[in-house]
Amino acid sequence: MGTFKAIRIDKAEKGTTVALTQFDEAELMEGDVTVAVEWSTLNYKDGLAVTGKAPVVRRFPMIAGIDFAGTVEQSSHPQWKAGDKVVCNGWGMGETHLGAYAEKARVKGDWLVRLPQGISTRDAMAIGTAGYTAMLSVLALEKHGLKPNSGPVVVTGAAGGVGSVATAVLSKLGYHVIASTGRMSEADYLRGLGAAEVIDRNELSGPAKPLAKERWAGGIDSVGSTTLANLLSMTKYGGAIAACGLAAGMDLPSSVAPFILRGVCLLGIDSVMCPLEQRKLAWNRLASDLDHKKLADITHEIGLDQVIAAGAQILAGQVRGRIVVKIV
Repeated sequence: MGTFKAIRIDKAEKGTTVALTQFDEAELMEGDVTVAVEWSTLNYKDGLAVTGKAPVVRRFPMIAGIDFAGTVEQSSHPQWKAGDKVVCNGWGMGETHLGAYAEKARVKGDWLVRLPQGISTRDAMAIGTAGYTAMLSVLALEKHGLKPNSGPVVVTGAAGGVGSVATAVLSKLGYHVIASTGRMSEADYLRGLGAAEVIDRNELSGPAKPLAKERWAGGIDSVGSTTLANLLSMTKYGGAIAACGLAAGMDLPSSVAPFILRGVCLLGIDSVMCPLEQRKLAWNRLASDLDHKKLADITHEIGLDQVIAAGAQILAGQVRGRIVVKIV
């Protein structure tokens, strides 16, 4: 047993402390697979954890980071052997189970997904939980019956991680994408991802009417609160909104009007405890339905020593697209 680099969060008298330090391998939690972590990423939830802005972490000490990609080192699980390339998202990593901002991770083999052909460990974390959540949202809309000829689809927080991947995937599938952003300076970036229209988030920030003019057949929302309420009020008859985030808050100041007068559906998207078969489907669809050149264009790389500062930036809305974290 030795030590390895990790971003460690400890309980403090007031809040938490966070530092890049050496972590003792003997302190790793139970699991039947040990992975040499090669890449991680930065999600909104990671920003909350490393800054202590919300009580994301529920045990101490904690290694931050909610997803990783790497190579299996040791396994007693029948499905995995040394050398396998794997990705892991959610399952409480960085919250209740030691997470991904580390050179090693020990997890349950049932949590892992084999990397699809054509996706490297770096690509997997360029996608990360944000992109995987975007794909889960697309799958939910498709299951509802949404098709490109159903009408326009709206994506909120479009310049962020979830929104960037959602915009790229939906446009590649043939949808007319309306991208909503609070950073209109990113309009060219969003059009480059495939957005047909770019609107200012202020159009969705005022108090929501029970019903407003019908504007889209569906959408993917990572913002929540008043924005989600406005989306619902503007959704066409029989449409659906996939809700996967709460950047603006957990409240929903809406009414039942969209649901009972227009038959609108609100589809809840959970990436953390999502069943394994749905995860596999999402990752396989990402391999085929996400333009890898666009993925490269929206991604930039940082080292493990830059994660804490970047966590504050993502909460401040200063991060565009996706960040990959090089672990070794």
